[in-house]
Amino acid sequence: MNQEPNSKPDPDMLPEYGFSKGVRGKYAKRYASSSNVVVLDPDVAAVFPDSASVNRALRAWAEVIREHKSRDA
Repeated sequence: MNQEPNSKPDPDMLPEYGFSKGVRGKYAKRYASSSNVVVLDPDVAAVFPDSASVNRALRAWAEVIREHKSRDA
């Protein structure tokens, strides 16, 4: 990562944005602790239209697993 100041100002960065008092990574630890990202292979992702359908399928499968474990105990 380049930590040196850029010699040319970015035309999209306006002076009123003012990042001079910004803290790098201030919320990184909090974000990492609360996010749980799972990347699906393309063939699996093609079956599910959205994250809600993935969650429904996983909950149903989890229930099957729980029932199977309770029968074995």
